[in-house]
Amino acid sequence: MIVADTHIIIWDALKPEKLSENAKEAFSRANSRDGIIFCEISLWEIAMLLKKSRIRVNASYQEFIRLVMASNRYVLHGITPEIAELSTQFGPDVTKDPADRIIAATSVIENASLVTADENLREAGIIATIW
Repeated sequence: MIVADTHIIIWDALKPEKLSENAKEAFSRANSRDGIIFCEISLWEIAMLLKKSRIRVNASYQEFIRLVMASNRYVLHGITPEIAELSTQFGPDVTKDPADRIIAATSVIENASLVTADENLREAGIIATIW
């Protein structure tokens, strides 16, 4: 399994050309195996991006999410007590964004590489990443 950062989920759905070859290959492998972790906090992030018109789609939020979920072998993953605790232990050099902290902690707890273009997360050294 791999974990998809929110922007990766969006890029895969709307602008796949922005994905690196490594990210595309990781998605392909995960889709043919045990799937891609879609952190539930990403649902909220996508809702906020749509509300603020930072992304635009020709569908309602609910319809868009259904289409996205059907596009890959996504597995929704919630916040566990372990993920919540670990997310508070990262230093500010990893990320200050609360959603990214939860996504990164999910990756560590699940021992699954995080597909992300986020340089801070990639350079943190404590999170296995793919880009």
